[in-house]
Amino acid sequence: MPSFSSGASPQKQQHNARRKQLIRQQRKSLPIASVKKRLVEEVKKNDTLIVVGETGSGKTTQLPQFLYDAGFCQDGKVIGITQPRRVAAVTVAKRVAEECNDQLGKKVGYSIRFDDSTSNATRIKYMTDGLLLREALLDPLLSKYSVIVVDEAHERTVHTDVLLGLLKKVQRSRSICADKNGKTSSDRQDHSQSSTLKACQGIKYAPLKLIIMSASLDAKCFSDYFGGAKAVHIQGRQYPVDTLYTYQPESDYLDATLVTIFQIHLEEGPGDILAFLTGQEEIESLERLIQERARQLPPDSTKIWTTPIYSSLPSEQQMNAFKPAQAGARKARAARKSFESSEGDHITLVNVYRAALECLEKSKSANAKEKTMEKALNRWCWENFINYRSLRHARDVHSQIQGHVQQMGLYVSSCGDDMVQFRRCLTAAFFLNAAMRQPDGSFRALATGQSVQMHPSSVLFRTKPDCVIFNELVRTTQNYVKNLSRIDPLWLAELAPQYYATED
Repeated sequence: MPSFSSGASPQKQQHNARRKQLIRQQRKSLPIASVKKRLVEEVKKNDTLIVVGETGSGKTTQLPQFLYDAGFCQDGKVIGITQPRRVAAVTVAKRVAEECNDQLGKKVGYSIRFDDSTSNATRIKYMTDGLLLREALLDPLLSKYSVIVVDEAHERTVHTDVLLGLLKKVQRSRSICADKNGKTSSDRQDHSQSSTLKACQGIKYAPLKLIIMSASLDAKCFSDYFGGAKAVHIQGRQYPVDTLYTYQPESDYLDATLVTIFQIHLEEGPGDILAFLTGQEEIESLERLIQERARQLPPDSTKIWTTPIYSSLPSEQQMNAFKPAQAGARKARAARKSFESSEGDHITLVNVYRAALECLEKSKSANAKEKTMEKALNRWCWENFINYRSLRHARDVHSQIQGHVQQMGLYVSSCGDDMVQFRRCLTAAFFLNAAMRQPDGSFRALATGQSVQMHPSSVLFRTKPDCVIFNELVRTTQNYVKNLSRIDPLWLAELAPQYYATED
């Protein structure tokens, strides 16, 4: 991110100038740059446009900027771009802000759950599909948006499908409101249109422009759904791609992937490796195999650092995939053990949170300023292999929940070191997510009867608790439960008698 301080050193200014020049050259080299004028014209002529472009063509970062330059943000309107994943919304917004030579949160921003980096000045806004759905609950006409771009539409998540149906309705409603007389023919007017006319009485809305975008999309399917919408194809990508095939089908593709990764690592020049697998279990298995194989490499060979990325991984951990390789990965597990508790994952997380608060209290008792306190906490996180951004996010969530509880007039107190009370509270909240150990060592989810396994990432993985509650169910080749706490099975009938009954 460029520096915006007028007092930057000459070296910093030269670095920023070179960085800006490099970004300009990169933008000009993108395949989408050659069709900028055509794309803008197509958006002006069509309320709905389908854009199909290869990965690396620049459509996600460049198209919103094209539309901004063409005047689609006049009168304070916003261009909204949805992404199916939080990490994509954050990283793309940061890149576009840098390309615009502006601070993130001003002209360009992002908004995801519990993390809003926008302001009244934001005109290009990246967000998740789910967040736009929540905005539509408060503003059914999405009145502040002039253009909505639905990116990666081929993934067809539940949120994406619901969003497309909603946007189709919003488009129709905005078109009705755009009519000078606010009238529709009697054969087309229905109850929802009458409600729309009533809601926008006296207010004139411009039609909503909708762009459906993807790298691999069945354009005809989406075109038919939106009444024969026009499709535009962007040819080319920024970098050449060589496609290589195996001579014979691989009986063990996971092992073949492992061999290929180390072949590239040892024989090719600098660069990153991206391996696609079918699910979380395979990703974590491959990560484990890479770490085991890496320990067998000669001491003078280049180190390899693995970063898993999949949808159920917290966004803060997904961001590791975008960081440069760093040393100390083997030590991270040892540092984590200092916080682990045999009462389960939730208490482990509480221990981390409390240790962080102790660090802040020590800084506060030394009369340190707020900025100094945050620096001390950041250093503590680094020393203990804790993600500082994740911890700050947890503090924000805690503050929000505490505020809601106080607004409701409820009494707030801490359980202190009484972790039995804490686990009973978890049981009362997540009684539907209880699982009982079976004779074969597996677990059975009591609410659904499903057979499940403890996830290897849990601190309870190598223990044998009789009963646990969990927060997350991950389905790969097996059903895994994550975020576990050990509980007394008798608590279920005591704390949730409406659901569990005991025999007399």
